[in-house]
Amino acid sequence: MKSLLETVISGTPKRTSHAQVVDQLGKAIVSGEFPVGSILPGDPELAARFRVSRTVLREAMKTLAAKGMVVPRARIGTRVTPRKEWNLFDADILTWHFACGVDEEFLQHLSEVRLAFETHAAALAARNASDAEIATMMRLAVAMGHANHTAETLAEADLKFHLALLDASGNPFLRTVGSLIEAALVGVFRLSSPTDDVGGIDEVAQNHIHIVEEIGKRDEAGARQAMEYVIRYGRDRIHRALHAETGEGA
Repeated sequence: MKSLLETVISGTPKRTSHAQVVDQLGKAIVSGEFPVGSILPGDPELAARFRVSRTVLREAMKTLAAKGMVVPRARIGTRVTPRKEWNLFDADILTWHFACGVDEEFLQHLSEVRLAFETHAAALAARNASDAEIATMMRLAVAMGHANHTAETLAEADLKFHLALLDASGNPFLRTVGSLIEAALVGVFRLSSPTDDVGGIDEVAQNHIHIVEEIGKRDEAGARQAMEYVIRYGRDRIHRALHAETGEGA
């Protein structure tokens, strides 16, 4: 199964009928075509819209219900649930948000979660990472500085680094926030890649190398601060890109 970043970069459509229905209905809900609190059209109408059997449609509804987006009600129909009930850690839901267009508030929320989790993960890596894991993170950080990176390959290299750091933290629960990190990196990729700036690639690489240096020194506070800098750097880049698009001052 492709990751969120791979899906956004490739634009590859879903293959099975079930996946296509889930994808299209999910986007329709996120975009507000079917607003929160509304009742979805009945099975005959949706089956005709998506040209699938009722069996496929019902399985798709079960998938959306498992994501917290809809709830079936006897004699009423399937209702779209409040957004607070959606599983925003789910890669599909994050993909649909980006497909429908995200705003600065959404990306700011992603940054806040990263600041909560990833800075602590960096501190734990300084405490728990093996020498081999530190060497791997350094290799990945250095690889981010390759001058021939495209926006796509740099985003992929960035993701590999951050997932390796989560693994090096030694806390398996932290690995589950990988989808949120990936979503934030998708935001950078779509709005303002460091490859757009002269020297941008090298700056990003050096920022990540600094994280590994602090981890290698077993400096938990230093690793935390270095990671915080990287997250805020990416957030500020997106902020500038969004305001450039609207013509507003940063």
